[in-house]
Amino acid sequence: MLDAVPIALDEIYVPAKRRRTRDDDKVDSLALDILENGLKNPIHVRRDEARYVLLEGLHRLEAVRALGEETVDALVVSAKRR
Repeated sequence: MLDAVPIALDEIYVPAKRRRTRDDDKVDSLALDILENGLKNPIHVRRDEARYVLLEGLHRLEAVRALGEETVDALVVSAKRR
């Protein structure tokens, strides 16, 4: 089983097609929930040379960013390129 590790937000790249799915209302709602209950499910990233690439968890990532955090808990998974 993978363990979540804290990763600096500025080390995470969000692909353009994933950024287009951002819903500000969902980010705000999640930010409130994270503030009250903490982040329950870590985001998923993969390592790509000098950075991490977001695989899952755009709204959680953006909610943590909106709360002014500098890091987010993430599962680092291996993903094969197609």
